[in-house]
Amino acid sequence: MNRLEARLAELAAAGQTITYGALAREMGWRVQDLTAALETLMEMDAGKGQPLRAALCEGRLSSGMPGRGFFEKAAELGCDLSDPAAFVTQTRAALRGW
Repeated sequence: MNRLEARLAELAAAGQTITYGALAREMGWRVQDLTAALETLMEMDAGKGQPLRAALCEGRLSSGMPGRGFFEKAAELGCDLSDPAAFVTQTRAALRGW
């Protein structure tokens, strides 16, 4: 497990989320590099049938929801986004118990 995965596991266990900017600062990365790594994790998670760990990130101005890129990637991966808020809530709940 790498540092990003470990940090996301900590957040999931605590039932917390984090902004992309704060997580990028913690990792010592640019936000662009973080989002690329999160998309890779999304592909891995979807491939294993696991909840998308990137759902623990939130946009600074998105009322606690992940950024648009999260939803675009989730749709690309075949996730049902007919109710985006419910998808994020369910995913975050699944991560807490994962």
